[in-house]
Amino acid sequence: MSPKKHSSILDFYDIEAPYVTEFRRLLHAVTNNESSTELKTIMLTSAMLSEGKSTVCSFMAITAALKKGLKTLLIDTDLRRPTIHKIFQLEVKAGLKEILVEGYNPRDAISTTSIDKLDVLTAGGYCEHPSAVFDAEAMGTLFEELKFYYDFIVIDAAPLLPVSDPMLLASKVDGIILVVKAGATQKEVVRRAVEILNPKQNNLLGVTFNNMNHSLPYYYDYGYYQYEYKNNRAKTDKKPKQTKVKQGRKIR
Repeated sequence: MSPKKHSSILDFYDIEAPYVTEFRRLLHAVTNNESSTELKTIMLTSAMLSEGKSTVCSFMAITAALKKGLKTLLIDTDLRRPTIHKIFQLEVKAGLKEILVEGYNPRDAISTTSIDKLDVLTAGGYCEHPSAVFDAEAMGTLFEELKFYYDFIVIDAAPLLPVSDPMLLASKVDGIILVVKAGATQKEVVRRAVEILNPKQNNLLGVTFNNMNHSLPYYYDYGYYQYEYKNNRAKTDKKPKQTKVKQGRKIR
């Protein structure tokens, strides 16, 4: 008996669902920000793992493409525990790691989706030494290059407390959103995450509460991926399991 094929997140996206309205509000707040700087590259991170950050990134990117009509790119910058390729059920091919290590052409590494205005740049193949590969200046140059082709770029970054990668990117993006799992993440942990982000130096746009209600569809539980930060990620990806993930409202 052949293994069950898991669905892409695109199969769960309901354009008429209440959670889409919440993401439209989130996008409106971001794209109509009073900042003098145009916000084209938005990095989402969280204090700890398993807060639903990658799901929020994915739905935000889908909504930007479908509802706002923006040419959108979703980038997975977590070389230790990449998730976006699983969420969109994309094959593992050349991605961010190959761009940084091998000088791979970014345009050739980008994957298209069934949504005309939504593309994805996955983390790429297995990376043995993520810390050595992750180059902030190279990432900044990449973001600037991709801005020429896209109206809106959503960046899925690693959690703040386990690793330093998000802070290497903080000054290279136009804005940052912190994802917090309501009812699970302790206040002290959130406070520490904000301190690390240093809003005086980096453009922290606000906080998005995840898991506040039951508005999102039946989907992945990130605990299934054994999202534990070690020196390396396993070479073999496990198949995703389905569970409920809920989206809350953004506060400013």
